[in-house]
Formats: sequence, structure tokens, C-alpha cells
Amino acid sequence: MSAPWQPLLDWWFGRGATAAEVAAARGKLWFGKQDSQDSEARERFAEQVEQALAGGLPAWQVTPQGWLANILLLDQLPRMLFRDSPQAFSGDALARKLAQHGLAQGWDLQLAPIQRVFIYLVLEHAEELALQDQAIRHFTALLGSAEPGEQALFAGYLDYAERHQRVIARFARFPHRNAILGRTSSVEESAFLLEPGSRF
Repeated sequence: MSAPWQPLLDWWFGRGATAAEVAAARGKLWFGKQDSQDSEARERFAEQVEQALAGGLPAWQVTPQGWLANILLLDQLPRMLFRDSPQAFSGDALARKLAQHGLAQGWDLQLAPIQRVFIYLVLEHAEELALQDQAIRHFTALLGSAEPGEQALFAGYLDYAERHQRVIARFARFPHRNAILGRTSSVEESAFLLEPGSRF
């Protein structure tokens, strides 16, 4: 019998043999913001997301693969299920805690490189400069260990992390979240949000 987290990992990562193949096949799911994909995520995994948000999946937190799946339920899936609402970020604090626990155990190094991206994205999502700096270090190491034919893919992930880090270094928060979270944007933030690429 397969592990309870395997259907989620199969859906998220598909069956590509290389990181480039997985990213090409699943990139639109990860970053595409399509209503049909959000609906599918809700239909298939809403119950598990609710359990994860309530801290109710301890059995998923004791192996690298279960740890990864639990983090997806806390960090990625709420952004789909609750898109453009404050609930989209409701799992972030738990995801950060869980990520740091597994990183301390070296569990990320037991995952495939493309899977490790979604551990480090937890840090990249944080409105805290120290965690942004940590994300940069991990993505830099990930690029350094990438296969020659996949350097461009992982360089792209590092570039995106660096862009997030610069925003937090400048504003100490992500201005594009302000409207969703009911925060008032400063004049500087409002001007920044008019710039191309200011909304991740």
C-alpha cells in the first residue's frame, strides 16, 4: 500500500525523469494561477489541507517525503484553495516551522533537486530578511549541485529568490500582499506596485 502522501506528490510532480522534464510538465500547475487547477486542488486535497492547517498530520512529519508533502499542504495548496484571500497565507507559519525542523535534519538533501525547490520556497515566501537570506543560500547550493543541462532551470529559481529577497530588504514585507491582508501601502510601495514584475 502506498504512503498516504503519495497521491499528492504524484499530482504535484508528475512522472518526469529529470528536473527539467518535471518543471516543463508541471510548471503551469505550480505557477499558472488557473481556476481549473485551483478547483482540482480543492476537490482532491481540501480535506488534507484542513488537517495540515490544524496540525493533524504528525505521521507525515517523520520522513523526508511525508515532510515535503505536508509542506505542500501548508505552503502551496492554501495559495490555490484560498487564492486572493488572507487564508492563502494561513499555513505559512506552520510551514516555516516544519521546514526548519526538516532542514535541521538534512531531509532536504534526501529529496530530488526539483522537490527541494518547494522546501526552499517556504523561506522565500517569508516576510523576514533572515529567512530570505537562508533561501538564497539554499538555492545557491542547489544551483551548484545541478546537472549541467539543468543549470538554467535552477539559475531561474535562484534569480526569483534574489528578487524576493530584494523586496523584503527594501520594504520588510511584500507590498503585493497588502490589499489582500488589509494593509495600507506606503507611497513608496504604491509606486513600486506600478512597476513590471512587482507582483509575484
